[in-house]
Amino acid sequence: MTTPPPRGWRSIPLRWRLIGLVTLGTILNYLARSTLSVAAPQLKTEFGMTTEDYSWVVLAFQASYTVMQTVAGGVLDVLGTRLGFFLFAVGWALANMAHALATGWPSLAAFRALLGASEAAAIPAGAKAVSEWFPPRERSLATSAFQMGTSVGNMIAPPLVAFCILAWNWQAAFIVTGGLSLAWALLWYWSYRSPAEHPALSDDERRAITAARDEDVSAKPTTRGDLLKSRAFWGIAVPRFLAEPAWQTFNFFIPLYLVSVWKLDLKSIALWAWMPFLAADVGSLAAGVLPSWLMKRGVPLVASRKITMTIGALCMIGPACIGLAGSAGVAIALFCIGGFAHQMLSGALITLCADMFDSRTVGTASGMAGTSAWIGGMLFTLLIGQSADAFGYDPLFAALAALDLLAAVVLWSLLRAESRGGRTVQEGR
Repeated sequence: MTTPPPRGWRSIPLRWRLIGLVTLGTILNYLARSTLSVAAPQLKTEFGMTTEDYSWVVLAFQASYTVMQTVAGGVLDVLGTRLGFFLFAVGWALANMAHALATGWPSLAAFRALLGASEAAAIPAGAKAVSEWFPPRERSLATSAFQMGTSVGNMIAPPLVAFCILAWNWQAAFIVTGGLSLAWALLWYWSYRSPAEHPALSDDERRAITAARDEDVSAKPTTRGDLLKSRAFWGIAVPRFLAEPAWQTFNFFIPLYLVSVWKLDLKSIALWAWMPFLAADVGSLAAGVLPSWLMKRGVPLVASRKITMTIGALCMIGPACIGLAGSAGVAIALFCIGGFAHQMLSGALITLCADMFDSRTVGTASGMAGTSAWIGGMLFTLLIGQSADAFGYDPLFAALAALDLLAAVVLWSLLRAESRGGRTVQEGR
């Protein structure tokens, strides 16, 4: 008797179902971290915080996240993607729920530090899952899929958090968003396995995963020492250092900007503040589709990522012009261009980790590059805290565009192709 073909959800290849699960985890990760930015106007009033006080709360998250990116990547490589991601997800769920116990900005900062330490595993875990389950030509689309979760999480935070605050209180917002992450952690542990261990992986799909490995990058670094000596690593880490401040500024300061500059209330923020993150989803999709389109037309693997990143950097000129906006609507539109631009360039940079490094070290490489990125974001947050109240936000948004353009220059300078055996490949060392 012939077995009938699978239908519905099960007709989707297993690797794409699993990256959908990673995407859901990323959504809830960013929903948890974005809860504070939506609640910030009310918490500033309740706790008597200045913008500088709030910047220290944000910095507590950024500092622990920065340190733990490298640690989390190494833990994922040692424990494996399944167990490692599960433990970190339980950690961030409980840390986020603990925010409801805050009584002032110092205790709020302490809980943010715990959240940052546990949330640091999300992007390295996603990159590691992509390297385990996807051939080179599909990695950009798979990465863009889970990266879309970062903007979806930010997009649903304003209406969901505002609803919780208006219906109950600000404490409920943290409990609800943390509880969702806890439920996902259990689903992840039940569902995920590596390709070598997953009982539902068919022989046909296994062949599809391994068929195009000959297109991959040669001479991949396999130890942490090799990573630090690799030009490829610094070609990713330095551009991420320069580009990350834009995304963190959008994450943590858009609601405060709308309140301080355009005097919007909480309901108006819920109506407007999700839009840049919808545009960011489109940017993530572009980061997945454009490299594949370029490769079909003969552009080498890594060059397709560099072109994608550069187009995103050029689009960052849009939010640089926010100082010229004549209304909140125009400012939001320029933020939308910025969200699209950043996720497009960021998707290309994150995919490069899966391209350039061995699957045994992808978590470590992605985590170390993430540490570099978050150092850049943390330093820029310090700058915002010291200057936004005195000089406004306009010069800061212009600086973000300049940093992204510089990141594109560094990427092209450090990642150079060489010819081997009649075809162009990318140096991994």
